[in-house]
Amino acid sequence: MSSEETPKPRSFKEVALLLWRKFKSLLIIHDDTDIEATIAYIRRSVEFRGINIWILFFAIIIASIGLNVNSTAVIIGAMLISPLMGPINGIGLAVGTFDMKLLQRSFRNLAIMVLISLFASTVYFVLSPLSDAQSELLARTRPTIFDVLIATFGGLAGIVAASRREQPFTVISGVAIATALMPPLCTAGFGLATLQFKYFFGAFYLFFINSFFIALATFVMVRYLKFPISKFVDPKREKIVKRSIMFFTVLVMIPSLFTAISVVKESAFNSQVIKFVNDLQKNDILKESQIISYDKIYDKKSPTLTLTIIGEEVSPAMVDTLRQMMVNDYSLASTQLRVRQTSHVIEMGDQADVLAGLLVDREQQIRDKDEEIQQLKDSIQTSSSVKYAEIARTIGEKYHSTIDEISISDNAYYNPRTKSMQVVPTLYIKWSGNGDRSSVQKELSTWAPVLLGVEQVRIVSE
Repeated sequence: MSSEETPKPRSFKEVALLLWRKFKSLLIIHDDTDIEATIAYIRRSVEFRGINIWILFFAIIIASIGLNVNSTAVIIGAMLISPLMGPINGIGLAVGTFDMKLLQRSFRNLAIMVLISLFASTVYFVLSPLSDAQSELLARTRPTIFDVLIATFGGLAGIVAASRREQPFTVISGVAIATALMPPLCTAGFGLATLQFKYFFGAFYLFFINSFFIALATFVMVRYLKFPISKFVDPKREKIVKRSIMFFTVLVMIPSLFTAISVVKESAFNSQVIKFVNDLQKNDILKESQIISYDKIYDKKSPTLTLTIIGEEVSPAMVDTLRQMMVNDYSLASTQLRVRQTSHVIEMGDQADVLAGLLVDREQQIRDKDEEIQQLKDSIQTSSSVKYAEIARTIGEKYHSTIDEISISDNAYYNPRTKSMQVVPTLYIKWSGNGDRSSVQKELSTWAPVLLGVEQVRIVSE
């Protein structure tokens, strides 16, 4: 073979271009797209009458039961049969194709679906004997950046799957589960039924976030796949409709962007706080002291981190060092650090956090209210009464949202059958009707004997 027939080696640029073309060919999704069938499928799913109303009603009841009994499997089953995705995809398609009629119909049907969902879930939780907020309910009251990402990529996966000639059922089912539109609506119904409006607004806002980003993902994919734009006989009307749709899109998008930024900041705050506390415990920075619990409260202007510490007292200089670490190493410059300390060492397993917090509160109250305590001592003769009054104050302030009034006294209990007499400290509690009463009562029965220095106590509800 002559030297003229020897192929020239390819340059790096040519190899890179060849690889890029090969990679792009693997990502092509236009070839298998059935635009007409996709539009017809979404238009059908927007319709809401007859069987869809009953399916939605039944699915909402099922999801509410799952949230009420804390069953993830039941919640997943309800999400699989829910028709809520239809109008949301319709909104995205309508905006992407400038179809005003479809947009109006999608919004109208979505509003009807939301009202029916809220009505069904509210009625269920009003009638349900279980009124405590379980973890599955509480998880749907605050949106995070992960909810935004799930809704966005779930919406993208849903519209891509729906646009195939052979729609993969597993993808569409998975999207219905992942995007979780029904549980926030059920939680909002729980908030209405129990008059806990922070649950209602938090859960409904999570539903709005999920719905918006699913619709936005549908819009993006519709434009990427070059779905045909709706044509109008009157060019002026077409121009007005396009401007109206774009104006509404921007109007909805702006607050969502601000919310997304806020969610990102809160998620970053929570992540950094957890990392800061873990590093303190792992690196033994506090030496003879130990963090037994911490509370973090995110506020845009002044977030707060409160550490509850037992063991050797932490000096003001060390507290200043911790604040400097938060600023320099954990990007928590605006976060206020509060340290609650007690020299008591507590070994009570799962109740350690509760007891430590109460002991800390008690010591702080003693330091802050010496004069008030002295007046109380002058009016009460026995030391046990002073102790009972101070413990009653501690419990009352700790559970102020659940307890309206509390008193403690030694009561004599006589059993005529055994002819035995027993003196037992008794807690008389007047409940406010708010909060988890059973949980508070269980905690009191565990650590109240420790604070009172007895083997048992009795709790009497008024």
